Amino acid sequence: MGPGGACVRRGGGGPGGFRRWLRSAAAAPRVCVVGSGPAGFYTAQHLLKHHGGAQVDIYEKLPVPFGLVRFGVAPDHPEVKNVINTFTQTARSGRCAYYGNVTVGRDVTVAELRQAYHAVVLSYGAEDNRVLGIPGENLSGVYSARAFVGWYNGLPENRDLDPDLSCETALILGHGNVALDIARILLSPLQLLRKTDITDGSLAALACSKVKRVWLVGRRGPLQVAFTIKELREMINLPGARPVLSPADFTGLEDAVKDALRPRKRLTELMIKTALEKPVQTASPREWGLKFQRSPQEVLPTADGRRARGVRMALTRLEGSGDSAKAIPTGDMEELECGLVVSSIGYRSLPLDPAVPFDTQRGIIPNSSGRVEGVPGLYCSGWVKRGPTGVIITTMNDSFDTAQSVLEDLQGSVLDVSTSREGFGAMESILRSRGVRPVSFSDWEKIDAAEVARGKAAGKPREKIVDLQEMLRIIGH
Repeated sequence: MGPGGACVRRGGGGPGGFRRWLRSAAAAPRVCVVGSGPAGFYTAQHLLKHHGGAQVDIYEKLPVPFGLVRFGVAPDHPEVKNVINTFTQTARSGRCAYYGNVTVGRDVTVAELRQAYHAVVLSYGAEDNRVLGIPGENLSGVYSARAFVGWYNGLPENRDLDPDLSCETALILGHGNVALDIARILLSPLQLLRKTDITDGSLAALACSKVKRVWLVGRRGPLQVAFTIKELREMINLPGARPVLSPADFTGLEDAVKDALRPRKRLTELMIKTALEKPVQTASPREWGLKFQRSPQEVLPTADGRRARGVRMALTRLEGSGDSAKAIPTGDMEELECGLVVSSIGYRSLPLDPAVPFDTQRGIIPNSSGRVEGVPGLYCSGWVKRGPTGVIITTMNDSFDTAQSVLEDLQGSVLDVSTSREGFGAMESILRSRGVRPVSFSDWEKIDAAEVARGKAAGKPREKIVDLQEMLRIIGH
């Protein structure tokens, strides 16, 4: 018997050992999820699937859902966005509701949510980027990867970024998949990008771009790169762009990688093969390359002190091996000329509300299996739980883990559902009194239909609306 009603275990457990709990309607647990990206939706999906009575409300600060699936996944990777279909099914469930245009921590506090719901799950991701912490970082021509990706993907806060693409050489600091995404977008033939959901404004800017050379720079060596083989292969095969890899960077690595795990081995072998291949005679108008063991020390200014003209880098040597290898400066320096610098060294979560514990050092909410330390009934999932790493499937498993903790706490009487909670009923009057009008999922579907219609006219899957006020006008807010 669970708190406040019958708890039925059906069929000895569900897939993957998950139990399915059914409760009487009177004791229906109300769960609130903050954030509508993959972490939020996967958490909601698991709760709804494995608890027959749970009601889940998802809150999102933007009018539009799906987080980094919409604003982070590269426009030329539409297959990765297919998870939106699954999330849409979840949002349309009779026991799930979506409330966009609500900023938790500003429009409503976490304490108010905790009074209205039996459990609150924070899945709001990483809203900031790690900084380089070097002189010249704030010069014109220097951008964070987060802002640059947000610009071409239609994130409203980055719509006016207007990056200067008038230089020939761009430098991307970082060796992850996001760094490769940015390099690929900068060098892709326009006819490929025109068929994607890249924003109209960024497509126009790229059409006038003078960038024809992109260097991706990392502090460590080829065995420590964070990108994956699929993204590297895509870059190598990019039409009209020639890879420039130095064979000297890979000396002796064939032996070193023999006993490595298969993904690392295959990735390194592909880099070695590319470095040793003789260039095809047809001249490529554009090129890109990987530079290793270089640590940025300063972004160098133009004579007037306003713009970036290059980056001074410390050459490094590696201490240790594998993923734990550390880059130690050798004392030698190198300058690389470029007019565009993109820092792709990672995203960073921010604290949401003073009532929520936050580890500023690690950029996460301290937790155990998603249970927030010292705050019963408060949970977290996704990047704010474990840090900004991994792909969508990593976030899926992580979110299922948190949802399972909620289910266990419901079943084990850690969460008291004997008293019913009002859920959005309580929030509605609070939000109205503060002049906040939530956006429903059917409202989002109107915005979606408008985007798809505009895209169709331009031969694209959609034309993203990047102005928040225009989104709200479409739904009559």
